[in-house]
Amino acid sequence: MSDHGGTTTGTDLTFTADGLLLRPWREEDVPVLLKAYDDPVMRQWVRLPLDTPEEAARWLESQRTGWASGTRFSFAVTDPGRGGEVVGNLALKRPEPETGRAEVGYWTAAWARGRGVAPRALAALTDWAFAAFAEQGLTRLELLHQVDNAASCRVAEKCGYPLARVIPALPPEYPLDGHVHVREAPAAATVSPPAGRRGEGAGTGGGRASGR
Repeated sequence: MSDHGGTTTGTDLTFTADGLLLRPWREEDVPVLLKAYDDPVMRQWVRLPLDTPEEAARWLESQRTGWASGTRFSFAVTDPGRGGEVVGNLALKRPEPETGRAEVGYWTAAWARGRGVAPRALAALTDWAFAAFAEQGLTRLELLHQVDNAASCRVAEKCGYPLARVIPALPPEYPLDGHVHVREAPAAATVSPPAGRRGEGAGTGGGRASGR
């Protein structure tokens, strides 16, 4: 597939992101998933860590279910220049397509941090999402993270997702307030009203700061 294009929802969809390749997750990715989640920084953000091959397999199955239902499109972010090494995860979540909103989430593997993986991948996913779902009325992408996740704040701003509002904590699952960053579709003339909901989030881990 070409950059930011191709089939909208096919599980063979791939596209490039400034030297990276985004592709759907595969069964053979279980070991690298477990390696990625075996990281203290990742565990700081995830809601449900992956500790066993069975848990990783269930996570992969949930990604396939998301593709099949058209509500979640999860990509393994890989580096072709390093033999196709998996360096992160990126997801577009559309649980309520009729609202015109969707949420982006991501994490970067510990061994790939500092290489600009998240902003490159997020920029490509953003372009693809607005192009692929324009006819379905997608006008707004939201990125959520916990207030102490400064790295996600930087990525959001770099990719054109300014801070839109702060949402209150919901302990115990979300012990701190959250930031909601918003990117409007290029043709969107007005800002959609904010959603009165709690999102999963985007950042280095899972939960409200990741693509989990």
